[in-house]
Amino acid sequence: MPRPERPIEGDDSALAWFAEDLRRLREKAGKPTYRQLSARAHYSAASLSEAAAGRKLPSLAVTLAFVDACDGDRAEWEARWRGLSAELSPSPGLPADIAGSAAPYAGLACFDVDDADRFFGRDTVVADVVKRVQEQRFVGVFGASGVGKSSVLRAGLVRRMRKDDPNRRVLVFTPGAHPIEECAVRLAELVGESVPELRAELALEPENLHLRIRQAMAGLGGDTELLVVVDQFEEVFSLCEDSAEREWFIDALVLAATSATSRTRVVLGVRADFYGHCGRHPSLVAALRDAQVLIGPMSPDELREAITRPAAAADCAVETALVTRLVAEATGHAGVLPLLSHALLQTWRSRSGMTLTLAGYDKTGGIQHAVSRTAEEVYEGLSPARQTAVRHLFLRLTAPGDGAPDTRRRVSRRELGTDEDTDAVVDRLARARLLTLDHEYVEVAHEALIRHWPRLRGWLDDDREGLRLHRQLTDATDTWESLGGDAGALYRGTRLTRALDWATRNDTALTPRERKFLQASRTVEIKTSRRLRQLVALLSVVSLVAVTATVFAVRAQRTATTERNAARAQIVASEAVTLYPSDPELAVQLSLAAHKMAPTTRTRESLLSTVPLAVVTHPSEVLTVAFSPDRRTLATGDDDHTVRLWNVADPRHPAPITTMAGHAAEIYSVVFSPDGRTLASAGFDRTVRLWDVTDTAHPALVATLTGHTEGIQSVSFSPDGRTLASASIDHTVRLWDVADPRHPSGLATLTGSHDSLAKAVFSADGTILAAGGKDRAVWLWDVSDLRNPVQLATITGHTQVIAAVSFSPAGRVLATAGDDQTVRLWDVSDPRHPAALATLTGHADGIYAVAFSPDGHTLVSAGDDRAVKLWDVSDPRHPVGLVTLSSHTDAVSTAVFSPDGRTLATGSWDNTTRLLDTDFQQAIDHACEHVRTPITEEQWDRYFPDVAYERPC
Repeated sequence: MPRPERPIEGDDSALAWFAEDLRRLREKAGKPTYRQLSARAHYSAASLSEAAAGRKLPSLAVTLAFVDACDGDRAEWEARWRGLSAELSPSPGLPADIAGSAAPYAGLACFDVDDADRFFGRDTVVADVVKRVQEQRFVGVFGASGVGKSSVLRAGLVRRMRKDDPNRRVLVFTPGAHPIEECAVRLAELVGESVPELRAELALEPENLHLRIRQAMAGLGGDTELLVVVDQFEEVFSLCEDSAEREWFIDALVLAATSATSRTRVVLGVRADFYGHCGRHPSLVAALRDAQVLIGPMSPDELREAITRPAAAADCAVETALVTRLVAEATGHAGVLPLLSHALLQTWRSRSGMTLTLAGYDKTGGIQHAVSRTAEEVYEGLSPARQTAVRHLFLRLTAPGDGAPDTRRRVSRRELGTDEDTDAVVDRLARARLLTLDHEYVEVAHEALIRHWPRLRGWLDDDREGLRLHRQLTDATDTWESLGGDAGALYRGTRLTRALDWATRNDTALTPRERKFLQASRTVEIKTSRRLRQLVALLSVVSLVAVTATVFAVRAQRTATTERNAARAQIVASEAVTLYPSDPELAVQLSLAAHKMAPTTRTRESLLSTVPLAVVTHPSEVLTVAFSPDRRTLATGDDDHTVRLWNVADPRHPAPITTMAGHAAEIYSVVFSPDGRTLASAGFDRTVRLWDVTDTAHPALVATLTGHTEGIQSVSFSPDGRTLASASIDHTVRLWDVADPRHPSGLATLTGSHDSLAKAVFSADGTILAAGGKDRAVWLWDVSDLRNPVQLATITGHTQVIAAVSFSPAGRVLATAGDDQTVRLWDVSDPRHPAALATLTGHADGIYAVAFSPDGHTLVSAGDDRAVKLWDVSDPRHPVGLVTLSSHTDAVSTAVFSPDGRTLATGSWDNTTRLLDTDFQQAIDHACEHVRTPITEEQWDRYFPDVAYERPC
């Protein structure tokens, strides 16, 4: 799978904003991979990726190529590029002192102690906090994430207290994962002692903190006191894993402030959703009982002050229309202040002379742009598991509109459950100001996130009906629990069936509460079936008169049981495929049991998906695979720039032979010569490399072919092995004489395509060459005279990029496939007049690979939907689907048959190559050979409740 992009460096710069908008453009275009973009743009993936990295301004040519590849507005982006280029140069548009002055807004960061001269709008709150601190020695300041607590404490409280008492000493810090260490580091600055020694002393007793501070203040004379501000106090609960250290920190702070001889005042800044955590500590409860300040959203007047006064301090003005817009967008949103500040910072940087204008604000994208960019950066920086948790979380936090806009949905902590990943992403998103939290509820900070984050919009549009079904399930779970688990509130019948079917496809979206509800519903449904059986038994002995009714009831019960088991088998079959990557043995047994219970197409495909001959794991994405002519060796080309050779003489036990390095970029194509002595590899470094693999354990590079001006996407040997064809995104196919692989030479360059070419292959007799690519056409050339190829025909019909081309072994049929999700078969018996035979549909996304079996009766197709489909093409005018395999967890980039047709190899972006038995019945018959540990009764009951335990193997 393509790796997530790194967060853009310097996220408040105009350059970073430009790069982020390039990423948004790519997102809008469907987020093609940079490999796919490079095929469209004719620049390397590295150049395009660098353009959106934000480290430097890309060239105009690269920028426009990126924009064209994403179907953007070329004129608009050229104007933007030229404007940014001028902006990055010394600007004569503003006076030097203004052009170089510090920004009056803090962006996403909080206002710190030294930023008081640009911190406005919170005078009332700051005065309230100051009054509390003057009256009490221990104060807690609570507020939702993004409400401005840190700014109030740092730029407000600390600055005001220092102004009132210039001799006051202040320590401001966050506790982090090791609060004792943080205390020692900050206190050491005050007393001038060694941090390790001070830390060891403090750790002995919580009271030592009070004594040390008292000693330091006494040395300063008078009534000097120390103000300790612990910002983000919630880190004591979220980051500190040592409960003893947590207790020490809390006790030490309380003692330092409340001892009779105290010379310390302590202020805690706490996120509101951690209020309950504070309540678990008696000393903290007592200290905070009458010493709390709650910070809420800014009022409209406060917002106006926060918007206009920083600009005025920088000798700038804010257009009235802009002030009105900002106040309207921010009023009532507790977590919007950092986003507002961020949008103002961008507007200030694109100001017109000395004025911040509404037009300039709109140009930056405003709060919407700020929130969208922040969300994407947070998402891209998470692990795959936590990215999944983010998706499920935001879908919960959004109420889908029924003919109206989608809106925020306030969700209780109880509904989210206690999943570790969910807790972690809630905290991360709150720290990024994307969520607002209090002690009981979670909600999206601003509805701009729902309206303007493309990724979230895509999630919402993917399955709106499923989202509504999930909301109904959540509500039903709440109702059931509120009624004390009343069975009458459980799902039954069609409603249960629909919920179970959705849950099977979206298991990770469920909370433990929802799973418990569904399990209870399923149990009651099963018990109802048992009562039906008991009723049938009763009716059979009550009266012979009711024989007919009894027989009918028995038959009905049997039918119901069969249908129930069949429905359950379908669900388990899907679960088995999902389970396979983590527990293949259990997955095989579940799919086998499901198939025996209900031998349908779906359960058969599930079973075949869980019984590969072997799975080979790679360190990076697998982009291409090829069998040697003797079937004993498999070559793979990877995203890590290497070619690997594998011994597959026994396809059940593939063994690595060697790794071949030399390419400087990802490898898109590998192919063996017909005699098996030479391997050709090609990739995005614009070279074809020829390797002598006579001794596969010691391959040797014998030649490097150069000449292409852009990346090479495929290489193919002619049937006699004397010619090699290479297809490139530079719009050409090159023919090479490789009769002597150590001394290759160029033969001809085939042109005609107006865009990049993805694949070029020879016909069985070597006289015809077919190539297809981005221009949606397939080109046929007569290459009987290799130095003077003749274009014969152009095949059209595909509506999007063509990514795969393959001749049948007899050479009479050509298969093509691409991004339009279709495979098309063409009669090329007369290559000057090719004719359409059939169109194969069924894929749900772009297709990357097609290949015929050696006997020509079977075709395989695979692509971005992770599916591998096999088709019976014995009659190419009436192809029939044979099976769909779904074992890969990411896009399938390549698929080939072994020379004897007995094995199918597939490579994927999930970093695996899978070897599959093409004798499906044999694969099913040998399924139990994959199992060493039998399924337990507990596992069986989890998946097949009310079905007698029967080991499948």
